[in-house]
Amino acid sequence: AATKLASAEKLMYFCTDQLGLEQDFEQKQMPDGKLPVDGFLLCVDVSRGMNRNFDEQLKFVSNLYNQLAKTKKPVVVVLTKCDEGVERYIRDAHAFALGKKNLQVVETSARSNVNVELAFSTLVQLVDKSRGKAKIIPYFEALKQQSQQIAAAKDKYEWLVSRIVKSHHEAWPNVSRKMQPAPEYQDYVYLEGTQKAKKLFLQHVQRLKQEHIERRRKVYLSLLPQALDALVPDLDEIDHLSRAKAEKLLEAKPDFLKWFVVLEETPWDATSHVDNVDNDRIPFDLLETPAAEQLYEAHLEKLRNERKRAEMRRAFRENLESSPFVTPGKPWEEARSFIMNEDFYLWLEESVYMDIYGKHQKQLIDKAKEDFQELLLEYSELFYELELDAKPSKEKMGVIQEVLGEEQRFKALQKLQAERDALILKHIHFVYHPTKETCPSCGACVDARVEQLLGSRFIRPAEQQRQQHRNPLLDSNIDRINLVILGKDGLARELANEIRALCTNDDKYVIEGKMYELALRPIEGNVRLPVNAFQTPTFQPHGCLCLYNSKESLSYVVESIEKSRECTVGRRDNHLAQLPLTLILVNKRGDAGGETLQSLIQQGQQIASKLQCVFLDPASAGIGYGRNINEKQIGQVLKGLLDAKRNLNLVVGSTSGLKEAASDADLRVVMCLMCGDPVSADEVLLPIL
Repeated sequence: AATKLASAEKLMYFCTDQLGLEQDFEQKQMPDGKLPVDGFLLCVDVSRGMNRNFDEQLKFVSNLYNQLAKTKKPVVVVLTKCDEGVERYIRDAHAFALGKKNLQVVETSARSNVNVELAFSTLVQLVDKSRGKAKIIPYFEALKQQSQQIAAAKDKYEWLVSRIVKSHHEAWPNVSRKMQPAPEYQDYVYLEGTQKAKKLFLQHVQRLKQEHIERRRKVYLSLLPQALDALVPDLDEIDHLSRAKAEKLLEAKPDFLKWFVVLEETPWDATSHVDNVDNDRIPFDLLETPAAEQLYEAHLEKLRNERKRAEMRRAFRENLESSPFVTPGKPWEEARSFIMNEDFYLWLEESVYMDIYGKHQKQLIDKAKEDFQELLLEYSELFYELELDAKPSKEKMGVIQEVLGEEQRFKALQKLQAERDALILKHIHFVYHPTKETCPSCGACVDARVEQLLGSRFIRPAEQQRQQHRNPLLDSNIDRINLVILGKDGLARELANEIRALCTNDDKYVIEGKMYELALRPIEGNVRLPVNAFQTPTFQPHGCLCLYNSKESLSYVVESIEKSRECTVGRRDNHLAQLPLTLILVNKRGDAGGETLQSLIQQGQQIASKLQCVFLDPASAGIGYGRNINEKQIGQVLKGLLDAKRNLNLVVGSTSGLKEAASDADLRVVMCLMCGDPVSADEVLLPIL
C-alpha cells in the first residue's frame, strides 16, 4: 500500500517468456530515484482454488482495501480468472464493492485477454479526470465481443496465409517475415499472439500436404488398373493366389519396374517419392491400402466376367452352328426365340449377339452362294438352249427354277430369292460371255490374277503415266455406278430405299446380265453444305435422278443443280458440268395451290430443256399418285447412265491420246476419235494446248 517506491535500474516489466532470455527482448528500466504510485488495481481471484476459502480471501481483500483507502489514491477492483470464475464468488465480490463508495469493479481474464486493457484504462481515467470515462463491460459480454473480433481477425489471417503459402514446403520464419507488414497478420498476432498465428500456419501447411498426397494417391490408383492389365492379364495366373503370392508374382514380372517402385522407407506418403511429380510409378506398399485392395478385387472380377462373356459368345456361336432353325437370310427377329436363353441375356447385350449372328449369317450366305454356284455348274445343260443374247424368257426361268427347285442347295437361298435370281443371271451371262468380268469367282478368277501378276511386274512407261492420270470417274472398266438422287421432303430417301430393295444384299444390281455395284447418295438439303455435296472425296457421281412432285420441289431441283455447277466452275475436275441428269415427276398432288398434273408436266419439260436432260412424265415412266418407278424403268435409267459414262470416257480418252501423240516427235499424224479424220498433230493440238 506504499505510495512511494525506490527501484533504480530495475526492469520496468517482464513476462515468463522472457525469463533467461532478457537480452533478446527490448528492455525498459524504472526511472532513477523514487517512483510515486498514482493508483492501485486490487485483484481478486474468483476461480475455485484448492484449499482456499473464498470468504477468508474476501476478508483479506477487505483489510487490504482499508489500507489502500488511507492513501487517498484511486482503487479499481479487478476480478481475475473469470473464464473459470464461480458465480457466487463473483456475486460476493460485487457485493463487497457496492459497500464501498465509488469503488468500480472490472471482470477480467488474462488467459482470454478479456477486459485486461479496460482495467488499466479505468484506473487511468480515475487518476486523470481529463480523460473520458471508460465504459465497464461485463465479462461475458466482453468475451462475446472479443470472440467476434478474434473470429474476424482469424478469417482475414487465414485468407492471408492461403494467398501467400501455396506449397507445403514453406517454413514459418520465411512466411512470417513476408506477412509482418500485412494488417491481417498484425491484428491477429495482437489479439491471439504469435504462437497461435504459427499454429494456424502449420495447420494450413499440413492441409496442403494432405491435399498433395491425396492427388498423388488418385494418380497412382488411376494407373493401378492399367498396371494390373499389363502385368497379369490372365485369370488362370492369379485366380488361385493369395494377396501375398500375387504381389510376389507382380515383382517377378519383367515390366514390374515400369509400373511400380519399391521404396526403402514406408509408408510411401512420408517419403520424398510423393513430391516427385515426374515419376508416376506406383509405390508398391500402396497395394496394402484398402483402396488398392478393392481395385485388385475389381481386376479379378473383371477377368472373371470377361471369361464368362467369352464363354457366352462361344456358346452362342455353337448354338448357331447346331441350330436347324438358322438358315441363310433368316432375320434376327425370326431366329432369336429359337437360339436365345436366359443366361445369354444375363451376360451380354442383345447388340453383341446380333453382331455375332450377322457374321454367322454372312458365312452361311457365302457358303450357300458357293454351293449354289456349284449346283449351276452341275446343271450346265439347262443353259445350252438359250438365245445368244443370254436373256432367258420367263418361261425358261420357270423351267430352270422348277428343275433346281428340289435341290437343297436351291432351297437354302429361299429367303434370298433376289440374290439367287441374280446368281442365275450372272451364271447365264458367264456361259455366253466367259470373261474375267463375268467369272463367278470374281477377283479370284485365274485370268484376272494372271493379268494382275503380269501388270504389277511389266508396266510400260506410257501405260504407267496413263494410270497415274486416270480419272476414276471416267473409267468405264469399273463395274460401279454412283448415283445421286435429288429431291426434297423425303422423295430422295423413298426412291433410294425402293432401288435398294431391288438390289442384292451387297448392293449389286444386274443390268443386261452383268452385275454392277450400285452406290446411292440421296440429297434433300442445301447442296452448298459438305454433307449434301454431289461429289465427295469417296463418291464421284456418274449421274443424277432429279425428283419433284410440286412447284416447290421442282424449284429446289433447279436451284440445287445450278448451285452444284457454280461450285465447280473454273475447276480442272469440273465433272458435274457433264453429269447426266434425269428429271422425274414421281406423283401428282391434286389441285392444291392451283397445281395440276398437266401443269407440273409442262413445267418439268421446260426445266428439262433448260438443263439439257432427260424428262420422264408419269405416262412414259408408269408413275402415278402413290406409285413409284418400276424395275424396268430403273434399269433403263441406269443403262442410260452407263452409256453416257462410256461416251464421256471416249471423248476424254481421245484427248489424252492426242496429248500422248504430241509428246512423240516422230509421230506427225494422229486419228481424232471425235471426228474420225486423219489430221496433222499441230492442227489439232495447238488449239487445244
